[in-house]
Amino acid sequence: MIDDDELRELLPALRRFALGLARDAGDADDLVQACLERALSRWRTRRPDGELRAWLFSILYRQFVDAQRRSRRWRRVFEPYVGDEPGALAPSAEDTVLAQDALAALGRLPAEQRALLLMVAVEGLAYQEAADALGVPIGTVMSRLSRARQRYRELMDGGPLRPALRRVK
Repeated sequence: MIDDDELRELLPALRRFALGLARDAGDADDLVQACLERALSRWRTRRPDGELRAWLFSILYRQFVDAQRRSRRWRRVFEPYVGDEPGALAPSAEDTVLAQDALAALGRLPAEQRALLLMVAVEGLAYQEAADALGVPIGTVMSRLSRARQRYRELMDGGPLRPALRRVK
């Protein structure tokens, strides 16, 4: 059973930890919220003998690392289109071409693969959240995502493209 009082007591510590990681108050608040959402949605998976504080801190840290990983991965693609930060240099022609190629490759994916790749890789939805959003089983999400990533890599690497039609016996 969820103990609201215990969660409330841990909020200041979670926020301090998040602020130390994110170095921005708004991002820290978002991180704490994402941590609590994940913890509450997975409360039944928590070990009853485990310490709540350690469990929440590990969730928060994993949320932070995942967000950083996603941010780095897609920053290069979307950077030319989101505007410059004050004092930032304009993107090079090479960066612009790479970003355009990445978006073009994304556009060549089938709609279901493109939507799933955007949900999970860009927007950061968990597999279960994407499955719920699409109304499909989580196994379907995982297999479609695997095929989408493979197809995207092929398109980006200029490798062999599979035909649009499959051969049927």
